[in-house]
Formats: sequence, structure tokens, C-alpha cells
Amino acid sequence: MFPLCLRYVGDRSIAQDILQEGFITLFSKMDSYKGNGSFEGWARKIFVNTALMYLRKKDALKMSDELENARSLSTDIASQMENIGYKELMKLIMSLPPGFRTVFNMYVVEGYSHKEIAEMLNISETTSRTQLSRARVWLQSKIKEQDNA
Repeated sequence: MFPLCLRYVGDRSIAQDILQEGFITLFSKMDSYKGNGSFEGWARKIFVNTALMYLRKKDALKMSDELENARSLSTDIASQMENIGYKELMKLIMSLPPGFRTVFNMYVVEGYSHKEIAEMLNISETTSRTQLSRARVWLQSKIKEQDNA
């Protein structure tokens, strides 16, 4: 669960705190797990919610609307992705602005729908879609920069 926490907050020491808080919540709510679905899925939800609570407290979910030097989506992203490894990609994801990173993680990694994201973050579905789109543009921009370096 540590990589999950790290993806949401982008800082190892904060991710460790969230991990600990998540385990405290997990053990205190163990009796509420009814065996419906996988235990891992149930536990993941607890850790996602713990990370989201932290981000809400820090007001880090203010959605970043500005994107300096935003570029249009590249249709050649596959060739750009061939030149970047997993660790480099994870580092880029962790360096996304918090609002972008949160929606990106929830949609791409966790598989939540825009409707679910909107409900969990108290935003509109349109805002969720916009943040995801901007996160992708931001990531593509950074990948292209690495490609050209």
C-alpha cells in the first residue's frame, strides 16, 4: 500500500504517515469487512480514502487551472513512452500538481469513473475530466522534455 500512498502525495515521509494512518483505520474497521469482494480491494479503498483525507486537510485538492506552456495532446505518445522507464514515469506522476495527480491516480491507476471521482472529491464530472486531460498534457510535455534532453 505504500506505493499507493506515495502516488497520491508525492513525498515519502508523508506517504509513510498516511500508510500508518491507513493501517490504523484498516485494523479498527476490520469487523466491517463482510467478505464481499476481495480483501485487497477493500483495503485499497481505505488507503485511497486516507490519502484523500490528508489532501483535503492540506487543501491540496484545489484544482490547478493554470498550465504554463500547455501543449496539445500528442498523437505520437506511444513512441515517447518507449523511451521512458517505469521509475521515471512514476517520478513524473508523483511530480504532477496535487489536483492533477489525484484525479490521474483515481482514474488511471485505481479505475474510478469520473462520476465516482466527482462524488469523492466534491467536484463536477467536467472538472474531473478536465483535470485528467490537463494531467495527461502535463505528463506528455515532461516526457517530451526528457526525450529531447
